[in-house]
Amino acid sequence: MITMDVVPGVHLVAVASTNLYVLEDDDAVTIVDAGLPRMWDETTEVLRRIGRDWTDVAGFVLTHGHFDHLGILSRAVAEHSVPVWVHPGDRRIVRQPYRYHPGRPRLAYPILHPRSVPHLASMAAAGGLRVRGVEPGPALVDGETVDLPARPTVVFTPGHTDGHCALHVPSRDVVFTGDALVTLDPYSGRTGPRVVGQGGTHDAATARSSLGRIGATGARVVLTGHGQPWSAGAAEAAALAGAADIA
Repeated sequence: MITMDVVPGVHLVAVASTNLYVLEDDDAVTIVDAGLPRMWDETTEVLRRIGRDWTDVAGFVLTHGHFDHLGILSRAVAEHSVPVWVHPGDRRIVRQPYRYHPGRPRLAYPILHPRSVPHLASMAAAGGLRVRGVEPGPALVDGETVDLPARPTVVFTPGHTDGHCALHVPSRDVVFTGDALVTLDPYSGRTGPRVVGQGGTHDAATARSSLGRIGATGARVVLTGHGQPWSAGAAEAAALAGAADIA
């Protein structure tokens, strides 16, 4: 599914309960996260609709290195040499996206949380079991503004992974939270602002403590790695996520 202008100049591609975002600026494009392999055609279609193509993509900025945020990356790198920004804490899993350590064994989730099954199954069908890693490029640094179209500012939000970062774009009044804060947890099927279940989150306590940094951005719109956009403000989303159980 494609949603153009989820906020002005920001376009959403959503497949198998997973999101990536295309940010257009005057001269080029930034893509936040890289979703699943099946999202290539939809992302190409978004570029076409805004009068762009892959040569206009200045870079990918990754909130973190899990496989469901890397799906179209290897093709973009191989075919178009698109550079990849990621925090140093996640460089290892960007190279090897299945070698990460969750806080709780993942295999139990379909049994304990049967509402997760449609989400996890659709992710697998969209290529989630065959994502290739890439060699990461420039490092994201907490508090710095990335020299890419729309100029996202890095907000270090560890916990889901060691190097997880949110991205605040003040000019669009939006914060991209990756999986530090979601409105759909694929591991439990629960909706509403929350931290992803421990089957995907490395350190739940640290993830919960990072929510305050998201709320402090003051952004009006929260765009997450999984689930619907949240337009009631980052502070409220962070507070609700902090109060929600972590599966």
